[in-house]
Amino acid sequence: MDFVLSEEQKMLKAMARDFAEKELEPIAAQIDEDATFPAEQVKQMAELGLMAVSFPEKYGGSGGGKMEEVIVAEEICRVCAAMGTIIFSVGLASNPLYHFGSEAQRQRFLVPLAKGEILACFALTESGAGSDVAALETTARRQSGGYRLNGNKIFITNGNEADIALVFATVDKSLRHRGISAFIVEKGTPGFSVGKLEHKLGIRASSTAELVFEDCFVPEANRLADEGAGFKVALSAIDASRVSVAAQGVGIAQGAFDKALAYAKERQQFGQPIAHFQAIQWFLADMATQIDAARLLTCQAAYRQDKGLPFIKESAMAKLFASEAAMFVTSKALQIHGGYGYIKDYPLERYFRDARILEIYEGTSEMQRMTIARQLINEG
Repeated sequence: MDFVLSEEQKMLKAMARDFAEKELEPIAAQIDEDATFPAEQVKQMAELGLMAVSFPEKYGGSGGGKMEEVIVAEEICRVCAAMGTIIFSVGLASNPLYHFGSEAQRQRFLVPLAKGEILACFALTESGAGSDVAALETTARRQSGGYRLNGNKIFITNGNEADIALVFATVDKSLRHRGISAFIVEKGTPGFSVGKLEHKLGIRASSTAELVFEDCFVPEANRLADEGAGFKVALSAIDASRVSVAAQGVGIAQGAFDKALAYAKERQQFGQPIAHFQAIQWFLADMATQIDAARLLTCQAAYRQDKGLPFIKESAMAKLFASEAAMFVTSKALQIHGGYGYIKDYPLERYFRDARILEIYEGTSEMQRMTIARQLINEG
């Protein structure tokens, strides 16, 4: 594994950082406070090619890989974690479209997604089916020419703004995971509506919505992959997305660390900058070490994915460690700021709130530990 970025990757990193600092940093606090979806900035990202860096150029992408996604994710989340979440949600839906979709589906949905002309969401979670995906209750009843969907999805990122939803439903509950299929449901389809919008602790500029399906007809042409292959589609998307969430953790942690280091150099107490005190120095040393370790785990998982190597264990390790590192670093960064870290005039409380979701979504930390242990046992 080469630890040096290529010239193209350096340029991508610089472009993502420039966009984040110029377009996102000035609005990050306000869109968090107001829970406002940054539609204009999402379009700008797409115009720069930052929404589809890992797709082939024939589908509107930049021809990069997972490593390029990680580079962009870290730079964006270093400034605005909510924007990172918006991107990941689009990726959760678009990656299955690329890997499992027909050529017609790719041209119809993937190309406009890459160009930012439409948005997507990934509709898997239900009130009784979170970590236990096979327990989902949304049904897909076969009928002439397609399927009738009935059920509710919750906690769906981009659910309010998405033009298409990748929805998972079962054609036969008795088959559990073998009965699940994936469907592309377009906004405006009769029987498809947005329900409750959640009021969240963090990543507030990204919407989190309930989706409702009431006798919603989906043509067979909008089924993704074979009937009964939905569980495989979902797990494949989540395994890949964990690497992006790990990069989000690295970005949040790096952003908080940068603010804390600058503050420690400026803040004077007892006649000297607080960075001169050993307690603060130890905080900074531990924070920097956690960030570097999280970044290396994330890059390892991305590298293995790009090379076509097994990466389930590595993605779980990266997601687990980076999520907990982000909580550690943001907590210490807030502590370094003292009382100022606790008020909204400074961004530390936002970084702290945003970091908390990382240990929950895309598989809780507990589920990551189970995945890692299972992989280790099977390897042995």
